[in-house]
Amino acid sequence: MATLLDFGLTGAVFVANVLIAAVATRFFRIQLHTRWGTVVYTALLVPVILVTTTIVAFSVGVGVDLGSTGAVIGLMVAIPMALGVSIDVLYVPAPDEYELPDTTSR
Repeated sequence: MATLLDFGLTGAVFVANVLIAAVATRFFRIQLHTRWGTVVYTALLVPVILVTTTIVAFSVGVGVDLGSTGAVIGLMVAIPMALGVSIDVLYVPAPDEYELPDTTSR
């Protein structure tokens, strides 16, 4: 039987995965100079990171038993990745829109 703490910890892993996906997507958008590079790296590396964090969290004993591998992948990888990428792409200004100060010496 799952306790309230188990549901809370599962929610914490979910929120952490959303945050990781958003930060990783932002990192790729800033560091890579091509649009396709960002898409490829986000599509290939972010799920690996999210699966790793989910495996580590659930192996420690955090969270609710979701019953199947598909449910775990869907709830802890696919949905957080979609939310994280959407947050970064839709709600955070593009890296090109920031004005940076001139740091060259005179």
